[in-house]
Parts: sequence; structure tokens; C-alpha cells
Amino acid sequence: MSELRAAAETAVEQCLALEADDSCVIVTDDEREPIGEALYAVAREITDDVAIVRYPPGDQHGEEPPETVATALAGADAFLAPTTKSLSHTRARSDATEAGARGATLPGITEDVFVAGLDADYGRILEECERTLERVAGADEIRVTTDRGTDITFDLGDREWFDDTGDVSKPGSFSNLPAGEVFISPESADGTFVVDGTMRPHGLLEEGQEIEFVVEDGLVTEISDDEIRQDVEAAAEEVGNAAYNLAELGIGTNVGVTELVGSVLLDEKAAGTVHIAIGDDAGIGGDVEAPIHQDGILREPTVYVDGDKLELPTAGH
Repeated sequence: MSELRAAAETAVEQCLALEADDSCVIVTDDEREPIGEALYAVAREITDDVAIVRYPPGDQHGEEPPETVATALAGADAFLAPTTKSLSHTRARSDATEAGARGATLPGITEDVFVAGLDADYGRILEECERTLERVAGADEIRVTTDRGTDITFDLGDREWFDDTGDVSKPGSFSNLPAGEVFISPESADGTFVVDGTMRPHGLLEEGQEIEFVVEDGLVTEISDDEIRQDVEAAAEEVGNAAYNLAELGIGTNVGVTELVGSVLLDEKAAGTVHIAIGDDAGIGGDVEAPIHQDGILREPTVYVDGDKLELPTAGH
């Protein structure tokens, strides 16, 4: 618990900026209880109006939690949610922040990632987010290429860019922890992207292992990996083409992440990487609801903003 303590203090005191008159809820599940308890212990020292809610792990990332969890989130001033399956792209989370709750989700967090990912200079992360946002704001299209075969162009339309800085001190603010990305839900996309970093359910891909996705008019039409294709097909049985939606383009800005470790939560924040997601985008400025949100991380991408090359953040600098 002592190792978890310092990371919990960073999350509660620095990122959440919890105060004595705040109400706070820690949402966790059976598999992430030690992290939830560490956060609760720190929060309990600051405010008496604090509760911890634990529930059985969900089946998929983006799956809605039990109604009791949604109610607890909506009723709090502040929340932290270390869970096995992500609550980031759920109505329960977005409804809570729209109602004024501030907080962060920690989807798929492990104790090692919790300790490593919260040991970062969040001032630097904020600076990199602001610099990148300034460069991409107002762009019409983004093109991403890699030596592994990625060549995909995103039509941004009038969609809004967001940043994930880790600062959730203001009412209604939301972030992932560990933090560090700039992201958008594009209106459409066409091309091919090849994941060579990290992607569920495989974790960190082996040297030479690649997962190829073909995208046409904003929908994924081909997936080279059997397991991921089966997951998407299962979601499609419920929501149809929404499961194949090209949901997100993200740029990592966490300069403290010097190597990929196999955790999507941490690796998608790594400076110098890009991540692309399929499925739900309703929680990040889009209009597609789906019971799945699958991120894949691309190493060493080249990013063009309306034809001009973007200087990406660099890990360790």
C-alpha cells in the first residue's frame, strides 16, 4: 500500500484537487480494489463526504455500469474510477460530468501502471497538450502515415479537439489517468492504419506483429486480427455498423512515458505515438453510440496537418 500511496496522493491532491467541502466517490471493482482503497484512504483524509463503490468487473470496455454506480457518479462533486473495464466512454460518466461532477477514470489500471503513470511532470504534460492543440485547432484534415503501411486521412469537419491533461480541478472537467493526449472524433476517414504498438486483447504486440484495419467513409471494412474482429462483430450484433465506426484520433503528449508497456491506458499517452479507436465516440464529441471502444497504438507515426508536418512531442524531452 505504501507504493500506491504516493500515486494516490498525486491523483487526489494534484489532479483532482479535492477539498474538504467536496463530496467524492471512488468507483472500483473486485479486481482493482487495492487501488480503489488507496485512493479512498487519501480522499478520506481530506473530506468526510466520501464513499467507495465496488461492483463486479464488466464484460467490455465502454459497457454501462450498474445503475447504482451511475447514480453515485452523478451525485458527487468529484470522482475517481479505477476499473478493469473502461467507464470513459459511457453515458454514466458523461452524464455525471455534464451535471458538473469532475473526475478521472483509470481504465484497466494495474498497480505497476498506477505507480509509474502518476510519476510524471503534469506541468510539462499540460504544456505539450497546449502546444499540440494550438497546432491542430481549426484544421480540416489530418493525415497519418507510418513505415508499417499506415496511410489514413481524417476529415475533421466541425468536430472539436479535446486534451487530456490530468487536471480535473474544475467542475465538469474529465480526464483519464495516467494522462497526456490530444484527441478528436473525426467526422469521417479513409485509408489504412496498422497497429504495431499496443491493442487489447493482445497487450503489447511482439516485434513484427501488426494488426491492419481498412477504413472507408468512416467505417472499418477489414480487420486482419481474428480476435479483435470477433469482438467487433459481437458488438455489431447489438448496434450494427456503429461498432465499425472510426471513433477517435489521438496524439500522445506524456513525455514521461519512455517505452510502451502493454497497457492501453498508459501507452496511448506516450509522447510520439498516435492512437486510433473504433466504436463509440458519443463521449468525445461524436454521435455514435456503441458498446465497444477499441484503441490501437501506432509507433513512430508521421502526422500532417492540412498538408504540413506536425512536430510531435518527444518522450523524455
